Amino acid sequence: MSTRTSALDAVVFGVDVQSGDVRGDAPSYALVILDGDEIERDVVSHRKLRRLIADREPAIVATDNMYELAEDKDALVHFLGALPSATKLVQVTGAERPETLSRVAKRHGIPYGSDPMQEAEAAARLAAHSVGQEVSAFTDTTELKVSRGRSTGSGGWSEDRYTRKIHGAVRNRARDVESALEEANLEYEREVREAYGGFANAVFTVEARPADIPVSRERSGDVRIEIERLRRDGIEFRPLAKRLDRVIVGIDPGTTTAVAIVSLDGEVHDVWSSRTSDAGDVIEWIVERGRPVVVAADVTPMPETVEKFRRSFDAAGWTPERDLPIDEKQHRTREHPYDDDHQRDALAAALFAVDAHADQFERIAAKVPQGIDRGRVIARVVAGDESVEAVLADLTDDEEPADETVEHEPRELTPEEKRIRSLEGRVERLRSHVDRLEGRLGERDDRIEELEGQLRSARSEERREVRKDREVSRLERLANQLERERDAAREEVAELEKKVERMKALWKLDHSNFSDVSAKKEGLVPVKVVEKFTRDAIRTADEAYGIASGDVVFLRDASGAGRSTAELLASFEPRVVLKRGGLSDVADAVLFDREVPVAPADDVAMQEVDELAVARESDVEEAIDDWRERARERKKRRKASMVDRLISEHRAGDNEA
Repeated sequence: MSTRTSALDAVVFGVDVQSGDVRGDAPSYALVILDGDEIERDVVSHRKLRRLIADREPAIVATDNMYELAEDKDALVHFLGALPSATKLVQVTGAERPETLSRVAKRHGIPYGSDPMQEAEAAARLAAHSVGQEVSAFTDTTELKVSRGRSTGSGGWSEDRYTRKIHGAVRNRARDVESALEEANLEYEREVREAYGGFANAVFTVEARPADIPVSRERSGDVRIEIERLRRDGIEFRPLAKRLDRVIVGIDPGTTTAVAIVSLDGEVHDVWSSRTSDAGDVIEWIVERGRPVVVAADVTPMPETVEKFRRSFDAAGWTPERDLPIDEKQHRTREHPYDDDHQRDALAAALFAVDAHADQFERIAAKVPQGIDRGRVIARVVAGDESVEAVLADLTDDEEPADETVEHEPRELTPEEKRIRSLEGRVERLRSHVDRLEGRLGERDDRIEELEGQLRSARSEERREVRKDREVSRLERLANQLERERDAAREEVAELEKKVERMKALWKLDHSNFSDVSAKKEGLVPVKVVEKFTRDAIRTADEAYGIASGDVVFLRDASGAGRSTAELLASFEPRVVLKRGGLSDVADAVLFDREVPVAPADDVAMQEVDELAVARESDVEEAIDDWRERARERKKRRKASMVDRLISEHRAGDNEA
């Protein structure tokens, strides 16, 4: 089977400085691109390197020193923030205290040369084999903000409607985003700022990287979506491959295959089950999480399917003396979460296997000196049936150079040498005691981490309940608001129905050719009401119910009109204008010259209904007759005044002569 990580099947960039310095002159970089079996080599500038990373979106950008790509910490954070969401920056030489690239390459069997292009290729191949530390300045928490894509100022139509439209679009897009997060089974918290017609913005704090979130940045029309990972307090290093840890695997085969990964110390790493995955998928899932030392089943003898997995990993097998009862499996897995019975059985098999090998693991660990990988020794002893001493001798030979040995004749030790040897033995015993104490401290740390995990689970459950209560309260408020809007609409409909009935009655008065006009309404005349003697008010009344020649017009406020306003009213040729308040001299003269009768509204008994009114025909005729009488007198006075003026002008001309 292949134990390559996914990095081997992805694009990997290896980078090393070719010339120059990022802190001074513009540097050039030796760039090696690994893409499956293909390899590309080039020398590029810093700007072209950034552009290639953005275009190709490699899985890894590998280097032996991260500060060859950025001049300081702030520049490094900026560089990390500009990387594509699925791209990692990896320092293959280690974390805060890196080793030399030549030493790391030699340890992992990677070809190395001192030329920058060779160093770049070595870095790329090391990263492709999951060697190195991922450099991170951001957490795995992402803030996703849905907000307005434009200002709520006037948009060429009613500002209220425009604002409501934008806020409604933000609310609808926020609901789409929430549905996408729910479907992806991502844990998140939502904060909403409500506004007129919907949401001003909605902020989702998602426990995932941007690459794992099924929503992307966008800005279209009324809505925009911004995605930003939360920063750490500093730079953090994480091992690129966790699969190097030795683990114990429990497998429950069948229609649904379940797998559990547990550390040699009994810490549960992961549990998984699937109905559709084949053997290759299961093996790939295990390889990504560790190197199996023991493969366990919960029944005896070991099922053939589990045996095939064991042989694939060259791991030791474990089965119980008898099939594990359900109550024992439930009791052993009671402190660990799982989704179904298949996951429970796989987890129980792994945990019981840990219990069975615990003493053996402890004895092996006690013999392993500091500086040698305990898991590596355990794997060879348990799975390879080797002795601890043979494994340690082999590992020591591998790690130490084979120097020429010189034979020395045994001699009598001096008292000082005996004292030194005694003290060295005591030091070793104290070191062993310190190791045991550190082991206990590690167990306590594991217990603390376990309790913290339970606390996080409890807090997560509490947050879900809070979100549920918040959603219920929101829906209740929405229901109450809709009920109030419904009641208000019903009242408005009732009022409008009454108004329609009144309008129908007045409309019938204005159309004498209808046979259903009752005798009681004979002798009445409709009156068209104009609120103010202005051009806008006259046009509004004309648009609402029409002003025709021969209509009776009622001015509620006749003051303030000028010549153009009076001419506009006169152009409709009304039968009479009833006014309330005094006309200006200019308006009065225009109406008089156009022979439009004007009468005080108080002289005519009117009954007003909203924008319309009715009056007695007899009152209207009397008002017109009164105006005609006043008009004759006014014309006489005007003629007399004209004659007097002409006489005065004639006399003045004679005197001048």
